[in-house]
Amino acid sequence: MNDLSFERRAARAASLSDGQPLYRQLADHYRRAIGNGALRAGDRMPSMRAFMQRHGVSLATATESYRVLERAALIEARPRSGYFVRMPPAALPAALEPDPAQLPGEAQFVGIHSAISTLVSKFQRFPDALNLGGATACPELYPTDALRQAAMRALRREPTLLTSAGPDLGDPALRAVIARRALDGGIEIGADEIIMTHGGIEAVNLALRAVTQPGDTVAVESPCFFGLLQVLESLGLRALEIPASPSTGLAIDALSFALQHHRGIKAVVVVPNLQNPLGSVMPDAHKAALVELCSHAGVALIEDDPYRELVDDEPAPKSLKAWDTDGTVIHCTSFNKTLAPGMRIGWINGGRWHPRVRMLKFAQSRHNQQLSQVVLAGFLETGAYARHLQRLRDSLRCQRERMALSIAAAFPEGTRFTPPRGGLFFWIELPRGLSSAALFDAALDDGIRIMPGTVFSNTGRFDHFIRLSCPSTDLDLLDDAARRVGRLARRMSGHRGADA
Repeated sequence: MNDLSFERRAARAASLSDGQPLYRQLADHYRRAIGNGALRAGDRMPSMRAFMQRHGVSLATATESYRVLERAALIEARPRSGYFVRMPPAALPAALEPDPAQLPGEAQFVGIHSAISTLVSKFQRFPDALNLGGATACPELYPTDALRQAAMRALRREPTLLTSAGPDLGDPALRAVIARRALDGGIEIGADEIIMTHGGIEAVNLALRAVTQPGDTVAVESPCFFGLLQVLESLGLRALEIPASPSTGLAIDALSFALQHHRGIKAVVVVPNLQNPLGSVMPDAHKAALVELCSHAGVALIEDDPYRELVDDEPAPKSLKAWDTDGTVIHCTSFNKTLAPGMRIGWINGGRWHPRVRMLKFAQSRHNQQLSQVVLAGFLETGAYARHLQRLRDSLRCQRERMALSIAAAFPEGTRFTPPRGGLFFWIELPRGLSSAALFDAALDDGIRIMPGTVFSNTGRFDHFIRLSCPSTDLDLLDDAARRVGRLARRMSGHRGADA
């Protein structure tokens, strides 16, 4: 759109107005521009200075014009970035809540490795496919240059970081800053109560090994992250799948029933904030009830919490550990999703099993490499991490909103999903009878990776679901990819429409 012609049209519209205040005249013109597509979702609005110069108005008029548009949910302010046209809400119906009468089935030994191996082998045949099946943001959304410079400074100060063995528990300075930051999640622990791990998956692995023996039963959310199912299979554990809500997470009543009627449950594993793959955020009242339930039952509650700081809410939601008074909660998390996937830095607090976790960590993998821990400690001690998180959340929200619109426009009738409150993936329910495995194959042939719902359960009950992520900052690329997957789904389900 030509800025000069747009401004002339705006001035003409204002001059023909019927006595409305000037700020509202200008706001109405931008509202029409957004409505007719001249300004599209995600487009940058003029800065305040540019708005004032172009329209010849005061700061007060410019500010009030933008306030009108903000109150109408047409534009949004992004910290240190300016104003942008907001994405309209997606029109698809919300995902169905689990049936409260649905009871957990029998605990089963997990057999997911072969399904994951099949997916991986297919991925390897299409190395250039656009990956909409992951759960990690694109590299440009992480502070690559800042971390690189921090690494260079660290090596200049301590040249032996790459050749010296580090402390068994992890870098003391990093554990100290993590303990301080944990207060934001409601967690009160000391640096000596933190053990650094090789990402979050090692932390969960250690937690499970600390509280179970082969053959034991572990309650998990259904659906749940396939990586957890792989860990359970590797340890020879049974999985008892508990229904989970797309809005509030694990069904507490169903878990309570399971604890009363299934003997031998040794642990419960949950992702309370932006559950993978649902994207749900557990309300505080549910978190408190869950901790109390597990404490009363004497069952370890393993909290996997890598996404908490990606929730859009301000302040970010609290961790389950915030309600722990007797060491029932084993808290596991990482910086893989929020800061640096390549660094693979996680940590664990083992609750009342902490000494055993410490022993298992030493036996399993010894200390973590030191350089990345020193780099991370220096980065966390500054305000750079908070600024990075805000930029990351803003970018992911924009990507999610654009993709949600594309999904709503292109997927077949009968599709359902609940847009999450943060992160970068959607759990999408397709029309029944549409196989996610078949859609996976068709999308891969079309150059796009998605994740079929079959790998998020040990039972096969999610065959008509997919997890779709929005990892790119190229909104047009995301729009095109989502519409292509939608067209494939329409074709396979027999629906036709504008995008068919």
